[in-house]
Amino acid sequence: MENRRFEGKNEPEIVYSRSVKAGKRIYYLDVKKARNEDLYLCITESKRKQTGEAEPPQFEKHKVFLYKEDFAHFTEGLNDVIAFVQSQLGEIEERKEWTPETENEQEKTEEKGLLGSILDKLKN
Repeated sequence: MENRRFEGKNEPEIVYSRSVKAGKRIYYLDVKKARNEDLYLCITESKRKQTGEAEPPQFEKHKVFLYKEDFAHFTEGLNDVIAFVQSQLGEIEERKEWTPETENEQEKTEEKGLLGSILDKLKN
């Protein structure tokens, strides 16, 4: 189903953007400007879906919108969750570059993705 919310309207302006590659996922951190000139953060997780060889690639995307009044609480929660994971697992190794050979192995450990895991933890 088509999203008609922005039909005939301009998408919110992106005033700053950064992408973070994490395995076969990419996280886009976009600072957007609302109609009232406020700035907010749009975090998008993009993951390539499995398709046939002849088909064009498709991407699964998940978005979280974070508003300035929530930055401090979100940062506090994120730091707390990261500290908890580090206390449980010890030093966390940096991710190795994604290759097709490691795709299945990474899928098993990344079912929800980083963003989904963090958001689940913050909800509890």
